[in-house]
Amino acid sequence: MARKNKISRRRLVHTIFVYLCLTLLAFFTVIPFVWTLSTSLKGPNETLYSFPPKFIPQNPTLNSYKVVWTTLPIPRYFFNSVILAIFQVSLPVILCSLAAFPLARMNFKGKNFVFMVIMATMMIPGDITMIPIYIILTKLGLLGSRLGVILPSAAGAFGIFLMRQAFMGIPKEIEDSAFIDGTNTWQMWRYIMFPMVKPNIATFSILRFINSWNAFLWPLLVFTDPKMYPLTVGLYNLRGAFVTNTRLVAAGTIIALIPIMVIFVVFQRYFIQGAYSSAVKG
Repeated sequence: MARKNKISRRRLVHTIFVYLCLTLLAFFTVIPFVWTLSTSLKGPNETLYSFPPKFIPQNPTLNSYKVVWTTLPIPRYFFNSVILAIFQVSLPVILCSLAAFPLARMNFKGKNFVFMVIMATMMIPGDITMIPIYIILTKLGLLGSRLGVILPSAAGAFGIFLMRQAFMGIPKEIEDSAFIDGTNTWQMWRYIMFPMVKPNIATFSILRFINSWNAFLWPLLVFTDPKMYPLTVGLYNLRGAFVTNTRLVAAGTIIALIPIMVIFVVFQRYFIQGAYSSAVKG
């Protein structure tokens, strides 16, 4: 009995320690966002940099958001970001799942070698491939177009790995039953396998959306017309108007963060479920 109580106390202490660490981690993660939000709501006469920092504005105002909205073509930038995000989410989901399906469910010579080569590309920094991709786009005449931003990220090793793990978690009996009923390979992927990995698709879609929405350097290099800039590039490109006004910079940052927060909150359950299943399967 005493031993059981001792073990229970150890588990309790361990649980408390873990939650304290997670709370501290969450605190330090949220603090920058809270400070940015607070700064965007502060009036022109309030102090921004003080110690200890003041997170609650004395006279909250939305004037900074109004100025940013009227000074910059935010709707145009927002529309450009949405268009890029739609294609940079849908294309990788489809192409990566098509590539992952045979690696997970089919047997062919050299399958493991192909998968290892694909995984090896994850060790290559994106900065190294940026120059050759830029040269290829120049030769193809895609600079200045949305295709120049969309195509280089249409498929990737991480997406193939994530979808492969999802497909490998599906019981073999389901596949055998479908083939007995006359299902071909394409129908197997489209009507059986693909719908069964929705949590993983949601996880991958959220990650791709965040990556697309936050993309800055590549759209800045590809687009030559400011009217085609996504929101992140548009806010930075006109930074000269806001360089002395931190409140406006903070307001623009919050505007850019809102879609990411909405997407994550809506699909949070699928994100966690998909991430967990990908970690334990295969």
